[in-house]
Amino acid sequence: MTAILLTTAGFVLASMTGWFVASRLKGRNDIADVAWGLGFILAAAVSLVAGGHYAPRGLLVSLLVLVWGVRLALHIHTRNRGKGEDPRYRQWREEWGRWFVLRSFLQVFMLQGVLLVLVAVPVIFVNGAPPTPLGWLDSLGFFIWLTGFLFEAVGDRQLLHFIRNPENKGQLMTGGLWRYTRHPNYFGEVTLWWGIWLIALAVPGGWWTVIGPLAITVLILKVSGIPMLEKHYEGRPDFEEYKRRTSAFFPLPPRG
Repeated sequence: MTAILLTTAGFVLASMTGWFVASRLKGRNDIADVAWGLGFILAAAVSLVAGGHYAPRGLLVSLLVLVWGVRLALHIHTRNRGKGEDPRYRQWREEWGRWFVLRSFLQVFMLQGVLLVLVAVPVIFVNGAPPTPLGWLDSLGFFIWLTGFLFEAVGDRQLLHFIRNPENKGQLMTGGLWRYTRHPNYFGEVTLWWGIWLIALAVPGGWWTVIGPLAITVLILKVSGIPMLEKHYEGRPDFEEYKRRTSAFFPLPPRG
Protein backbone atom coordinates (compact mmCIF):
# COMPACT_ATOMS: atom_id res chain seq x y z
CA MET A 1 0.00 0.00 0.00
CA THR A 2 2.84 2.40 0.83
CA ALA A 3 4.39 1.84 -2.59
CA ILE A 4 1.08 2.57 -4.33
CA LEU A 5 0.61 5.73 -2.27
CA LEU A 6 4.12 6.98 -3.05
CA THR A 7 3.78 6.13 -6.74
CA THR A 8 0.48 7.99 -6.93
CA ALA A 9 1.93 10.99 -5.07
CA GLY A 10 4.89 11.07 -7.45
CA PHE A 11 2.65 11.18 -10.52
CA VAL A 12 0.40 13.84 -8.99
CA LEU A 13 3.31 16.12 -8.01
CA ALA A 14 4.88 15.67 -11.44
CA SER A 15 1.56 16.64 -12.98
CA MET A 16 1.32 19.71 -10.76
CA THR A 17 4.79 20.73 -11.87
CA GLY A 18 3.53 20.58 -15.45
CA TRP A 19 0.52 22.72 -14.51
CA PHE A 20 2.89 25.23 -12.89
CA VAL A 21 4.85 25.50 -16.14
CA ALA A 22 1.56 26.00 -18.00
CA SER A 23 0.59 28.74 -15.55
CA ARG A 24 3.83 30.59 -16.30
CA LEU A 25 3.21 30.33 -20.04
CA LYS A 26 -0.39 31.53 -19.72
CA GLY A 27 0.37 34.15 -17.10
CA ARG A 28 -2.40 33.04 -14.73
CA ASN A 29 -2.32 30.80 -11.69
CA ASP A 30 -6.03 30.09 -11.57
CA ILE A 31 -5.58 27.14 -13.92
CA ALA A 32 -4.74 25.36 -10.66
CA ASP A 33 -8.51 25.22 -10.09
CA VAL A 34 -8.94 23.24 -13.32
CA ALA A 35 -6.03 21.01 -12.30
CA TRP A 36 -7.79 20.11 -9.03
CA GLY A 37 -10.44 17.80 -10.49
CA LEU A 38 -8.12 16.40 -13.17
CA GLY A 39 -5.51 15.59 -10.52
CA PHE A 40 -7.95 13.29 -8.74
CA ILE A 41 -8.61 11.45 -11.99
CA LEU A 42 -4.85 10.93 -12.35
CA ALA A 43 -4.58 9.71 -8.74
CA ALA A 44 -7.42 7.23 -9.27
CA ALA A 45 -5.97 5.95 -12.55
CA VAL A 46 -2.41 5.54 -11.25
CA SER A 47 -3.49 3.79 -8.04
CA LEU A 48 -5.85 1.51 -9.98
CA VAL A 49 -3.07 0.42 -12.35
CA ALA A 50 -0.47 0.19 -9.56
CA GLY A 51 -2.84 -1.92 -7.47
CA GLY A 52 -3.39 -4.27 -10.38
CA HIS A 53 -6.62 -5.76 -9.00
CA TYR A 54 -9.27 -4.01 -11.13
CA ALA A 55 -11.88 -5.26 -8.67
CA PRO A 56 -15.49 -3.97 -8.81
CA ARG A 57 -15.02 -1.65 -5.81
CA GLY A 58 -11.88 -0.09 -7.26
CA LEU A 59 -13.52 0.36 -10.63
CA LEU A 60 -16.53 1.92 -8.91
CA VAL A 61 -14.62 4.55 -6.93
CA SER A 62 -12.39 5.32 -9.91
CA LEU A 63 -15.47 5.83 -12.09
CA LEU A 64 -17.03 8.12 -9.48
CA VAL A 65 -13.85 10.19 -9.35
CA LEU A 66 -13.72 10.32 -13.16
CA VAL A 67 -17.30 11.59 -13.45
CA TRP A 68 -16.82 14.17 -10.70
CA GLY A 69 -13.39 15.34 -11.87
CA VAL A 70 -14.36 15.81 -15.52
CA ARG A 71 -17.51 17.74 -14.63
CA LEU A 72 -15.69 20.00 -12.19
CA ALA A 73 -12.79 20.74 -14.55
CA LEU A 74 -15.14 21.52 -17.44
CA HIS A 75 -17.29 23.74 -15.24
CA ILE A 76 -14.33 25.78 -13.96
CA HIS A 77 -12.83 26.07 -17.46
CA THR A 78 -16.17 27.26 -18.85
CA ARG A 79 -16.65 29.72 -15.98
CA ASN A 80 -13.18 31.27 -16.37
CA ARG A 81 -13.03 31.32 -20.17
CA GLY A 82 -12.69 34.83 -21.56
CA LYS A 83 -12.21 36.37 -18.11
CA GLY A 84 -9.17 37.70 -16.30
CA GLU A 85 -7.35 35.83 -13.56
CA ASP A 86 -9.37 35.01 -10.46
CA PRO A 87 -9.15 37.89 -7.90
CA ARG A 88 -7.67 35.59 -5.24
CA TYR A 89 -4.72 34.75 -7.45
CA ARG A 90 -4.31 38.37 -8.61
CA GLN A 91 -4.09 39.44 -4.97
CA TRP A 92 -1.36 36.89 -4.27
CA ARG A 93 0.49 38.04 -7.40
CA GLU A 94 0.60 41.55 -5.92
CA GLU A 95 1.36 40.51 -2.34
CA TRP A 96 4.16 38.06 -3.14
CA GLY A 97 6.14 40.48 -5.29
CA ARG A 98 9.55 39.15 -6.31
CA TRP A 99 8.84 35.84 -4.55
CA PHE A 100 5.78 35.26 -6.69
CA VAL A 101 7.22 32.51 -8.91
CA LEU A 102 8.67 30.44 -6.06
CA ARG A 103 5.64 30.86 -3.82
CA SER A 104 3.33 30.02 -6.71
CA PHE A 105 5.18 26.76 -7.27
CA LEU A 106 5.24 25.80 -3.59
CA GLN A 107 2.04 27.31 -2.14
CA VAL A 108 -0.29 26.92 -5.08
CA PHE A 109 0.75 23.90 -7.12
CA MET A 110 2.88 21.70 -4.84
CA LEU A 111 0.67 22.31 -1.80
CA GLN A 112 -2.40 21.54 -3.89
CA GLY A 113 -0.78 18.30 -5.03
CA VAL A 114 -0.06 17.22 -1.45
CA LEU A 115 -3.59 18.07 -0.32
CA LEU A 116 -5.03 16.30 -3.35
CA VAL A 117 -3.24 13.06 -2.47
CA LEU A 118 -4.38 13.41 1.14
CA VAL A 119 -8.04 13.80 0.14
CA ALA A 120 -7.72 10.94 -2.36
CA VAL A 121 -6.41 8.48 0.26
CA PRO A 122 -9.72 6.49 0.36
CA VAL A 123 -9.57 5.98 -3.41
CA ILE A 124 -5.90 4.98 -3.33
CA PHE A 125 -6.58 2.57 -0.46
CA VAL A 126 -9.51 0.90 -2.25
CA ASN A 127 -7.51 0.53 -5.47
CA GLY A 128 -4.58 -1.03 -3.62
CA ALA A 129 -6.56 -3.37 -1.34
CA PRO A 130 -7.26 -7.06 -2.12
CA PRO A 131 -10.74 -7.55 -3.64
CA THR A 132 -13.67 -8.19 -1.29
CA PRO A 133 -17.38 -8.56 -2.12
CA LEU A 134 -19.51 -5.45 -2.49
CA GLY A 135 -22.00 -4.86 0.34
CA TRP A 136 -24.41 -2.41 1.92
CA LEU A 137 -21.69 0.11 2.78
CA ASP A 138 -20.87 0.38 -0.92
CA SER A 139 -24.52 1.09 -1.71
CA LEU A 140 -24.80 3.65 1.08
CA GLY A 141 -21.54 5.28 0.01
CA PHE A 142 -22.71 5.54 -3.58
CA PHE A 143 -26.01 7.12 -2.48
CA ILE A 144 -24.16 9.68 -0.35
CA TRP A 145 -21.76 10.38 -3.23
CA LEU A 146 -24.66 10.85 -5.64
CA THR A 147 -26.37 13.27 -3.25
CA GLY A 148 -23.21 15.34 -2.97
CA PHE A 149 -22.52 15.21 -6.71
CA LEU A 150 -26.02 16.46 -7.53
CA PHE A 151 -25.77 19.29 -5.00
CA GLU A 152 -22.45 20.41 -6.46
CA ALA A 153 -23.46 20.06 -10.11
CA VAL A 154 -26.90 21.65 -9.76
CA GLY A 155 -25.59 24.45 -7.53
CA ASP A 156 -22.81 25.27 -9.98
CA ARG A 157 -25.23 25.23 -12.91
CA GLN A 158 -27.73 27.49 -11.17
CA LEU A 159 -25.02 29.99 -10.28
CA LEU A 160 -23.60 29.97 -13.81
CA HIS A 161 -27.02 30.72 -15.32
CA PHE A 162 -27.55 33.48 -12.74
CA ILE A 163 -24.20 35.16 -13.48
CA ARG A 164 -24.72 35.02 -17.25
CA ASN A 165 -27.99 36.95 -16.99
CA PRO A 166 -27.15 40.68 -17.40
CA GLU A 167 -30.15 41.60 -15.24
CA ASN A 168 -28.43 39.99 -12.24
CA LYS A 169 -25.23 42.04 -12.44
CA GLY A 170 -24.08 43.05 -8.97
CA GLN A 171 -26.67 40.89 -7.24
CA LEU A 172 -26.33 37.81 -5.04
CA MET A 173 -27.54 34.37 -6.03
CA THR A 174 -30.16 33.50 -3.41
CA GLY A 175 -32.53 31.18 -5.29
CA GLY A 176 -32.61 27.47 -6.08
CA LEU A 177 -30.33 25.44 -3.84
CA TRP A 178 -28.69 28.71 -2.78
CA ARG A 179 -31.88 29.50 -0.85
CA TYR A 180 -31.11 26.69 1.61
CA THR A 181 -27.32 26.92 1.88
CA ARG A 182 -24.91 29.69 0.96
CA HIS A 183 -22.59 27.11 -0.57
CA PRO A 184 -24.44 24.14 -2.11
CA ASN A 185 -21.43 23.35 -4.29
CA TYR A 186 -19.11 23.15 -1.28
CA PHE A 187 -21.65 21.09 0.64
CA GLY A 188 -21.83 18.75 -2.34
CA GLU A 189 -18.07 18.34 -2.65
CA VAL A 190 -17.61 17.53 1.02
CA THR A 191 -20.57 15.14 0.99
CA LEU A 192 -19.41 13.13 -2.01
CA TRP A 193 -16.00 12.56 -0.43
CA TRP A 194 -17.66 11.20 2.70
CA GLY A 195 -19.59 8.88 0.39
CA ILE A 196 -16.35 7.60 -1.11
CA TRP A 197 -14.97 7.08 2.39
CA LEU A 198 -17.96 4.88 3.25
CA ILE A 199 -17.06 2.70 0.26
CA ALA A 200 -13.47 2.52 1.53
CA LEU A 201 -14.83 1.62 4.98
CA ALA A 202 -16.19 -1.57 3.46
CA VAL A 203 -12.58 -2.73 3.02
CA PRO A 204 -10.92 -4.20 6.15
CA GLY A 205 -8.82 -1.49 7.76
CA GLY A 206 -10.43 1.25 5.70
CA TRP A 207 -11.42 3.32 8.74
CA TRP A 208 -8.08 5.16 8.78
CA THR A 209 -8.74 6.69 5.36
CA VAL A 210 -11.13 9.07 7.15
CA ILE A 211 -8.23 11.53 6.91
CA GLY A 212 -9.37 12.10 3.31
CA PRO A 213 -12.88 13.45 3.92
CA LEU A 214 -11.73 15.16 7.12
CA ALA A 215 -9.10 17.04 5.13
CA ILE A 216 -11.52 18.32 2.49
CA THR A 217 -14.05 19.23 5.20
CA VAL A 218 -11.52 21.34 7.11
CA LEU A 219 -10.21 22.95 3.91
CA ILE A 220 -13.64 24.04 2.76
CA LEU A 221 -15.12 25.02 6.12
CA LYS A 222 -12.09 26.63 7.74
CA VAL A 223 -9.35 27.42 5.20
CA SER A 224 -9.63 28.04 1.46
CA GLY A 225 -13.32 27.50 0.81
CA ILE A 226 -16.07 29.36 2.63
CA PRO A 227 -13.90 31.81 4.67
CA MET A 228 -11.88 33.00 1.67
CA LEU A 229 -14.92 33.39 -0.58
CA GLU A 230 -17.15 35.15 1.94
CA LYS A 231 -14.40 37.60 2.87
CA HIS A 232 -15.03 39.37 -0.45
CA TYR A 233 -18.66 40.06 0.49
CA GLU A 234 -18.25 41.17 4.11
CA GLY A 235 -19.99 44.44 4.88
CA ARG A 236 -22.42 44.33 1.97
CA PRO A 237 -25.94 44.84 3.35
CA ASP A 238 -27.49 42.32 0.94
CA PHE A 239 -24.89 39.70 1.86
CA GLU A 240 -25.26 40.32 5.59
CA GLU A 241 -29.02 39.82 5.28
CA TYR A 242 -28.49 36.69 3.16
CA LYS A 243 -25.99 35.44 5.71
CA ARG A 244 -28.43 36.06 8.57
CA ARG A 245 -31.22 33.95 7.09
CA THR A 246 -29.30 31.26 5.17
CA SER A 247 -27.28 28.32 6.49
CA ALA A 248 -23.57 28.54 5.66
CA PHE A 249 -23.16 24.88 4.79
CA PHE A 250 -25.84 22.32 5.60
CA PRO A 251 -29.04 22.83 3.58
CA LEU A 252 -31.73 24.14 5.95
CA PRO A 253 -34.96 26.12 5.56
CA PRO A 254 -34.29 29.88 5.50
CA ARG A 255 -34.54 31.64 8.85
CA GLY A 256 -37.10 34.38 9.31
